[in-house]
Amino acid sequence: CLPANQERFANGKLVTVQFHPSAQVVMTAGHDRSVSLFQVKNFSLNPKIQSIYLESFPIYKARFSVDGEQVIATGTHHSMFFVYDMMAGSIIPIPKVRGVEEKFLRNFELSPDGSFMLLIGTSGYLHLLSMKTKELISTMKVNGRCTASAFTPDSSKIYSYSSKYSSSSNHNSISIAQVLRSHVSSSSGVVNLYTTDTCLKEIRPKPVKAIMNLVTSATCVTFNPTTEILAVASRDADEAVKLV
Repeated sequence: CLPANQERFANGKLVTVQFHPSAQVVMTAGHDRSVSLFQVKNFSLNPKIQSIYLESFPIYKARFSVDGEQVIATGTHHSMFFVYDMMAGSIIPIPKVRGVEEKFLRNFELSPDGSFMLLIGTSGYLHLLSMKTKELISTMKVNGRCTASAFTPDSSKIYSYSSKYSSSSNHNSISIAQVLRSHVSSSSGVVNLYTTDTCLKEIRPKPVKAIMNLVTSATCVTFNPTTEILAVASRDADEAVKLV
């Protein structure tokens, strides 16, 4: 297939490539301060639908809302974030969330039911926001620096992982995800696979499998929708992607 963004290649590093949850649309966003939408029509034509530019705002992460009506984007060195309302065609800055005292807001997660936005702060703080109002609901705290978090599929629980937690291989965490099973990756590329029941019942759970396919830090780990395939990737090396 031809490149999805062939009608507008990014001028900087891409940090987000995501399919729309219901439409035949793919989004790209990155350090060139832009968010672009492309229609995925067939294997040869992917026309650009729209590009929006966020001045002085290199994008750290962007995600479609669960209903597909909004795009949420955080910056590399900002305490604010933007919401792009695709139905109204308007860009809404969120300059300050009352009760959230963070110098930078970068990483975040959206709950699968579309109700919540979780901002991953510094010093182990996790800020739960309402997706409807973008107002603070609650702040949680974990020991150490939270390196990643994820909602359970029913949005009833949040899994967080801090740099003070030690797995059986004694490596700090880089990222975590949870869909029926949990996996934790280390700075050396080792990915540990756990069963959810074990993680909920035991203080120091042991992995059911350790995957050692990468030699650099595993910065992205995700299951396919049926949890039969695990994708592991590293941004520290070109083409460092493994399917397990």
